[in-house]
Amino acid sequence: MHRVGLIIAEQFQSLALSTLTVFEFANLVLGETFYSCTVYSESGGEVNSSYGLSIISRKLTDEAAADTWLVGGVLMPTKLPATDGIIRFLQNQASHARRVAGICTGAFVLAQAGLLSERRATTHWAYAQSMKVLHPAVRTEDDLIYIIDDRIWTSAGMTAGLDMVLAMVEKDHGTDVARNIAHRMVMNQRRSGGQRQHSELLALSPKSDRLQMALEYVRQNLNKTLSVEHLADAVHVSTRQLNRLFLNEMGKSPARVIERLRLEAARLMIEQSRLSLDVIARESGFRDRRHMRDVFMRGYGIPPQSLRTGKNTAVS
Repeated sequence: MHRVGLIIAEQFQSLALSTLTVFEFANLVLGETFYSCTVYSESGGEVNSSYGLSIISRKLTDEAAADTWLVGGVLMPTKLPATDGIIRFLQNQASHARRVAGICTGAFVLAQAGLLSERRATTHWAYAQSMKVLHPAVRTEDDLIYIIDDRIWTSAGMTAGLDMVLAMVEKDHGTDVARNIAHRMVMNQRRSGGQRQHSELLALSPKSDRLQMALEYVRQNLNKTLSVEHLADAVHVSTRQLNRLFLNEMGKSPARVIERLRLEAARLMIEQSRLSLDVIARESGFRDRRHMRDVFMRGYGIPPQSLRTGKNTAVS
């Protein structure tokens, strides 16, 4: 049996509890109780979340043991640092665990304990700069959803914790089990650690109906030639009006937005499929593989093949 311990503190973010659901569904898929989960706190007993939800926890003692330790975060980690008791526990027990993970701002707790020194780590984007200032020895990467550095795992915003924990199960039991769990949990996709915290479509969020129509048209026709004139015709506006709408609402030209969406689509295909780079370049609308590489270098600073070789990416 694999023991999972979730460490929480007063004012913990309650979404951290949802990560345990991944292990629950893993047991269902496996047909056995492979994972046994326990919630711990420094003093044990009732612990209050930032929303006011209370949960009963077990007390952290020297006898508390787990194969995987998860550390939940709080909404304001710079104002609510971890207590000395939790820090000492992690410093004493982390080396005995198979892996230790910080969920969202739980990375600050690992950093306080010295577990992230000279390691790559991520956290919620809103606190990435604070992590860099307070813990300069941590190699903070603020735009990845989770990072694995040897036995230490860290995730970005709370929903990224689900992706991180699902990746743990995948390492334990393989891709088919992880895919089955994601399907049962109605997760839209299994996101790899190299994926960015923000989607281009989500970040764009146009207000006008015309721009929403334009973006949806682009998304559905990425593998076709998409000139500004073609796009303007598709949404029934002039090219001048389309350019003005894009610049006013998004601060980018239509061509720049199309390129960003092609880039994101290609990245997802590289991470989640076994298609060749030539096929991916064609399906995401680049002229050829070399054109895709040039855009990757300009947009991400890495060549597309590095997402599969493991160089410069989050997953070890």
